[in-house]
Amino acid sequence: MTDTTVISDADACAPSTAHAIGTEAATTVAGALKALADPLRLRMLSAIATDPRGESCVCDLAELANVSQPTVSHHLRVLKETGMLLSERRGTWVYYRIAPGKQRAVAALLDAFAPAAAAADEPEDTAARAEVLQQMDARVTRLAEELADELTGLNRDLVIAIVRESYAGLVRSAKLTAHMIPLTERFARQRLADLTRDRSAGVPQVLFVCVQNAGRSQLAAAVVNQLADGRVVARSAGSTPASDVHPHVRSLLTEIEGEQEAETAFPKPLTDDAVRAADVVITMGCGDVCPIIPGVRYEDWAVGDPALASPEGVDAIRHDIEGRVRGLLATLTSKA
Repeated sequence: MTDTTVISDADACAPSTAHAIGTEAATTVAGALKALADPLRLRMLSAIATDPRGESCVCDLAELANVSQPTVSHHLRVLKETGMLLSERRGTWVYYRIAPGKQRAVAALLDAFAPAAAAADEPEDTAARAEVLQQMDARVTRLAEELADELTGLNRDLVIAIVRESYAGLVRSAKLTAHMIPLTERFARQRLADLTRDRSAGVPQVLFVCVQNAGRSQLAAAVVNQLADGRVVARSAGSTPASDVHPHVRSLLTEIEGEQEAETAFPKPLTDDAVRAADVVITMGCGDVCPIIPGVRYEDWAVGDPALASPEGVDAIRHDIEGRVRGLLATLTSKA
């Protein structure tokens, strides 16, 4: 006779809700999301957040859509009621800016949630991915041993650890392709160079950091490397890297760097070593994710995301970045 255990309904389904968002907080957040659930309002919020002046005039915002002035005012009033915007009247015009206490929330919405929500997810074959990961692990081990044999001036265990960490950082987000091992090697070599770089010697180095490293930071680094002509070196990274560079940006990289360089561009995770190796770190919508390293200069550029922009918007963002880059290069090369 088989012994059976009777499970009551209470035992079978007893989920814990202790960590769920509280009712009051959920009500507040839901109200803000409801207010933002309009394409024009989202575009207005983005325009204000990325305006180089730190604020936008209602006359500028009216150009976003072919609607009447009362309609524009209505949408701005709804956004203001969420607490995300502050306004100030100057003469006949009203200017809007992001409320200081809401800047992180707006940045998270526009720089992390929006690109992820707009991206089309591809169905994943988990069994096939697991098999590929197993094969990749063996190839990464071989790569680590080869680099350790080559770079005899560095601690062998350190080289192997950096290679494996580099692969782990890339594989979390990047698509598994035939290029994963070469990308891992490039990333690992750069990290090892960062560990040994002396900031007092060589040309200045700039690190651009955004959330996904799929758009504006890639574009900014390419523009620096084009305009600096070797006098300054630029790199980029992301606090939460995307799986690939956005198509809009890759086409711009092709114009700036050439097809070969553009094809091999990939989103890279932000590391402390990259920050330590940089002379200047420029954040672009990623908040305070960068560690503060003594001797490193920090700037924050409020620049629109080309991954979400129209073709006209992409051109405007590129022009904005080029203007900022020229100013940056003037400060870095004036002493050369």
